[in-house]
Amino acid sequence: MGLFDKIKGEFIDVIEWTDDSGDTLVYRFERHGNEIKNGAQLTVRQGQTAVFVDEGQLADVFEPGMYTLETSNLPILSTLKGWKYGFQSPFKAEVYFVSTRLFTDQKWGTKNPITMRDPEFGPVRVRAFGTYAIRVGDPTVFIKEIVGTDGRFSTGEVTDQLRNILVARFSDALAESGIPVLDMAANLDELGTTLLGRVTSDLTGYGLELRTLLVENVSLPPAVEEALDKRTSMGVIGDLSKYMQYQSATAIGDAAKNPGGGGAAAAGIGAGLGMAMAGQMAQGMQQPARAGGPPPLPAGAQYWVAVDGQQAGPFDAAALKEQIRGGGVKKDTLVWAEGMAEWTAAGQVEAVAKLFGSVPPPLPTK
Repeated sequence: MGLFDKIKGEFIDVIEWTDDSGDTLVYRFERHGNEIKNGAQLTVRQGQTAVFVDEGQLADVFEPGMYTLETSNLPILSTLKGWKYGFQSPFKAEVYFVSTRLFTDQKWGTKNPITMRDPEFGPVRVRAFGTYAIRVGDPTVFIKEIVGTDGRFSTGEVTDQLRNILVARFSDALAESGIPVLDMAANLDELGTTLLGRVTSDLTGYGLELRTLLVENVSLPPAVEEALDKRTSMGVIGDLSKYMQYQSATAIGDAAKNPGGGGAAAAGIGAGLGMAMAGQMAQGMQQPARAGGPPPLPAGAQYWVAVDGQQAGPFDAAALKEQIRGGGVKKDTLVWAEGMAEWTAAGQVEAVAKLFGSVPPPLPTK
């Protein structure tokens, strides 16, 4: 290496940064003690901002573009350095490249369950998960408040703090919303919008902008979800007795396809059990489905009575007893009820004959 090359290598004449990491927010341009010479070329690509720092003090900020570093475009640094009439010799300054592009698909979620009061289930614990997208809105504030002197600052170094802020604000928003757990899925967009509004001011103080925030899921503890699944299954099944009848019929059909499983005795037992189950099923299917409560009381027989060649009635047991008591019906009075082949004397119909014995005899005369 010649003397000219050695002297040239001591000065920096091109300042630029290409990022291939995908998660770097801030990169400090490495100069290894070299000085920046007058007229150096600065390249700031789209999605970047270059910030010059002199001895810990923020100086000039450059938006995307190509610049020749001279006194005219370094006004703050010129003031800090005391360049009243421009500079000719090389100078030392730290250059930070800040990525201002949008960082998407950042994850957030609750480490511990959030306890809330549900109008249907009472006190419940829920977890929430989602994603968000951020960008650096104010590079100087971000460097001053978050980065400091870190030479390479990635998204992973700030996501923990952001998650803590999101979870704290989400807990308040969820508790104040009063939305039942079963209605959360229909209100995730509203929860995300509410949360976005609450954390915007927090992130502005760090120089960050929160562009989108999504609440993807609000879940219950596994034990509660299992109980809820059982409750849902019962709702799908509907009438449990009919479901059991269907299951029994299916089991009978499966058993009939494998008659050799236990020999002749097993086949006979299986056939007997199958017939019994089939009988119970048929009986159950013939019975009308009842709503809650006991069945109605059985109705008694209704009797028609022949009086002076005319039929009267029908009378139930109580009314017939009154007729007997009043003398309108005697043992030789013809009666008929549904199921009887013909008119028959009341004294010969067992059910009616019993009524005569329960009627007291007439009072004795003096």
